[in-house]
Amino acid sequence: MVDWLQALFTSTDSVAHIVLLYALVISVGIGLGRLKLGGISLGVTFVLFAGILAGHVGFTGTPNVLTFIQDFGLILFVYCIGLQVGPGFFESFKKGGVQLNVMALGIILLNVLCCIVLYFLVFYDSKASDAANSGNFAMMVGVLCGAVTNTPGLGAATEACNQVFGPGAPTIANGYACAYPLGVLGIIGATIAIRFLCGISLKDEQKKIEEELAANPHATPHRMTLVVKNAYLTGRTILQVRQFLGRDFVCSRILHNGHVSIPNRDTIINEGDKMYITCAQDDAEAIRVFIGPEETVEWEEQDVPMVSKHILVTQPSMNGKTFGQMHFSSVYGVNVTRIRRGDMNLFADRNLRMQIGDRIVVVGPEDAVDRVARKMGNSVKKLDHPNLAAIFIGIFVGIIFGAIPIAIPGVPTPVKLGLAGGPLIVAILIGRFGYRAKLVAYTTTSANLMLREIGLALFLASVGIKAGASFVSTVVDGDGLTYVWCGFLITVVPLLIVGFVARMFFKVNYFTLMGMIAGSTTDPPALAFANQTAAGDAPAVGYSTVYPLSMFLRILTAQLIILLLCSV
Repeated sequence: MVDWLQALFTSTDSVAHIVLLYALVISVGIGLGRLKLGGISLGVTFVLFAGILAGHVGFTGTPNVLTFIQDFGLILFVYCIGLQVGPGFFESFKKGGVQLNVMALGIILLNVLCCIVLYFLVFYDSKASDAANSGNFAMMVGVLCGAVTNTPGLGAATEACNQVFGPGAPTIANGYACAYPLGVLGIIGATIAIRFLCGISLKDEQKKIEEELAANPHATPHRMTLVVKNAYLTGRTILQVRQFLGRDFVCSRILHNGHVSIPNRDTIINEGDKMYITCAQDDAEAIRVFIGPEETVEWEEQDVPMVSKHILVTQPSMNGKTFGQMHFSSVYGVNVTRIRRGDMNLFADRNLRMQIGDRIVVVGPEDAVDRVARKMGNSVKKLDHPNLAAIFIGIFVGIIFGAIPIAIPGVPTPVKLGLAGGPLIVAILIGRFGYRAKLVAYTTTSANLMLREIGLALFLASVGIKAGASFVSTVVDGDGLTYVWCGFLITVVPLLIVGFVARMFFKVNYFTLMGMIAGSTTDPPALAFANQTAAGDAPAVGYSTVYPLSMFLRILTAQLIILLLCSV
């Protein structure tokens, strides 16, 4: 009885032992990660520490199996991140996003610079061999990843270490584990320090945001019923009115002589008609002044039965098509007034491209709306079913792309993007341009999060188990405490410098700045703190603006630093 139980926990060649070990480490790590200290929790990252503990007490597995699970988890994790950030990656450079992304880039470069400077000041030994110095530098990259709380970067750096050092690669997860806790606290502490260094008043910052919103309303959908009072419009078509105004709007219903109809671009309007219009919020006043005053009309009580339905875009052939290409009003006799994409309400501009998962609001006769619903798919079941083919095609292409050797002058060996960089770049491109290759990369938020968290948990557990045997000696007998304070400097110094410059010279709103700092370090606890501090969504906007580029650069730089600067 005791023998089989003992074998289950000690037989490293057993599949049951490996599964049991991962189940124990991940469940304990996630459970402990939910504990909060001062409102801050480590989340799934605690799986790393649970793995270190398991490895330290002797629970290990076959090295080849651990490496396979680690690499597979890493690929799954970074690929799902790429799919998540892909649709907004290129859009993040538009409008005010350029300034915030440049500041985030400054933070990332200063993090790397601090890491290199501290390495030469603290760890570089001119009398040591090149292999020893390279190993110390690789450990500092692990500290860098922990200092900015970027686990994907750790994955990319670990994979690069295996590529450069081979079987004797340094266990950089130990440096990551030493720097991570103070990294979380340092990011939040730096945002607080900037507030006091710059003499910022939270009430004044909130007031400025409200004033900016009042002066520049977002292009969110605005609906109103207007009575045509401009005699010039009599006999004109809706298209002519749009062209004259130079502003886009959708007229989904017209009440003329007591009769309701669904108009199209060629519909002629007359003085006294009542038009139900949807437009961008900041265009509403101009349209109202030109056409006529608002009036309340109970459209549902008119003589023509009209329906308004939310239709789900699930048909793959619709992915990437613009609303103008569909000719909803002229061909189907309906109007699309607005789109719900994720958490955003968008105006149905004719140049906006549809994506799988969009919810479009269609107005018209019931039979016509039903025809559009069949055309769009409107099947929740289709969205619930993940597009596994697209996911694994992307991973296949990403691994091949990551294996392509890139020759760089002055570097003795060709550089490869590897198992992290290749799938990440391909996933971003598929997430943004996949429709052109008829690839539906859409996954529900919950499905993406599930795959991502499973991949991250498998990777962290593997890294922790492999690092456990040497972790105590690294912290107690080695440079563990040095890694802690070096990591803290890598965290705080760049944030204070860029944060001070952004506030004092570029006058960035403090709440937006908090979100930018959280996004540049890809740190959810810092974003949660910012959201608790601010009354609006300014931190979330700043975070989402810089997050795609920051995540991409964090993963890529962690890998390239080792590939370019470590040599053995």
